[in-house]
Amino acid sequence: MPTGNLQDAPAVWERCLAIIKDNVSAQHYHTWFEPIKPVRCQDRELVLQVPSQFFYEWLEEHYYGLLQKTLYQVLGTGARLKYEVVVEQSTESLEQRTIRLPAFRHATTTAVQPPLPFAPAAPPAADFAAYLNRRYTFESFIAGESNQLAYSAARAVADQPGKTRFNPLVIYGATGLGKTHLVQAIGNRIIERNRSMRVLYTTSERFTMEYINAIQNNKTNEFTAFYRSVDVLIVDDIQFFEGKEKTQDNFFHTFNALHQLGKQIVLTSDRPPKELRDVDERLISRFQWGLTADIQPPDYEMRLAILQRKSQDEGVEIPRDVLEYIARHVTTSVRELEGCLISLIAKVSLDGCTPTVELAKQVLRGLLGPIDSLAVTMDDIKSAVAAYFGIAVELLEGKTRKHEVVLPRQIAMYLAKQLTSLSLKSIGLHFGGRDHTTVLHSIQMVENYVATDTAIAQAVSQLERKLRS
Repeated sequence: MPTGNLQDAPAVWERCLAIIKDNVSAQHYHTWFEPIKPVRCQDRELVLQVPSQFFYEWLEEHYYGLLQKTLYQVLGTGARLKYEVVVEQSTESLEQRTIRLPAFRHATTTAVQPPLPFAPAAPPAADFAAYLNRRYTFESFIAGESNQLAYSAARAVADQPGKTRFNPLVIYGATGLGKTHLVQAIGNRIIERNRSMRVLYTTSERFTMEYINAIQNNKTNEFTAFYRSVDVLIVDDIQFFEGKEKTQDNFFHTFNALHQLGKQIVLTSDRPPKELRDVDERLISRFQWGLTADIQPPDYEMRLAILQRKSQDEGVEIPRDVLEYIARHVTTSVRELEGCLISLIAKVSLDGCTPTVELAKQVLRGLLGPIDSLAVTMDDIKSAVAAYFGIAVELLEGKTRKHEVVLPRQIAMYLAKQLTSLSLKSIGLHFGGRDHTTVLHSIQMVENYVATDTAIAQAVSQLERKLRS
């Protein structure tokens, strides 16, 4: 049987160490490189043994670039690195797993699992499923332009959990746009196809509280074993990890353990991972390993489709003109949209009223305040924004890139998306023929500003209230 191109592993590693020694301090060399043992080298693949999982994670985090550069210098470009890591894990058998390192495309690890004195049993799959809302399915989710990427990625993950490049899958967007529905649909679909899969849905707040309780009751081992026993981990609202250093550290190691075993991780947030504040950079980096997809507020057609589906689900027939009225005036949140419809249905059912546009006006006025019976036009938006910022409407429509014009123009595009039924392409035509990509970028910029800049958030809020009144 051919053995391939065998090389002297100790000799190869000695050459690597000679290079590494010139690039790190003596203390770091003694701590992090002397304990490494070369195992074998074949076909330009060097296998190294490191003493612990923590040791491996530290190398990955702090010396990835140096190791890659050194390996390429000694063995040539395209050389591969494999680790053998002794991992402490709750199992009573010796087991080997080959795990791809996301940060080093040519590296893998082989985790050797030693037996422990005791092994906490993982809860049955059915116990995990209890955390999911069975009503949240892909069939009941309305997909459209504003959520298409997130929806498609969610379907792919549900079909092949842990086997796509979307690991983790991070879905972000404002409150009430359907993030929770979509990620729970992933969990429900996976369980529907394989009832033995351990799918856990939780929130960052619940994770934090359970971790605190585990510390207080000396049950951190059980807490860790519980979360690392899952096949799919879904965590909602990761922005609430901000500022919680100990919780972040625990979640970091939980994330690593699951990811390295090929388990699927799904996260939601109200903003992109890179915009999270007071969150460890190591964690931010891992959140960005897979796919980050956003959900935007629904356009008019999608809002109307949501209302039609919801009225059907409730078993109440609402005239189309009534649904159209609601869709035109409730524009920012799916949750708010459905809430207005439910309020209308309740009034119809309890008071015996006929569902009319006039009744819808009364309901929306009670929930949202004064509402103009006429739809907002592009001229209304441009005039209001120009007046607010003290510039000419013509500048919004022109090509100038001056900061005092760019921000108002972006806000006008954002308001156009929120308050009209126009497509991105149509909105762009009202602003000097800009393409849909530019419009989308402007909308995303304003969403970011609203989340981080109080002054801009107030300006947008005031303009939106004025245009709605």
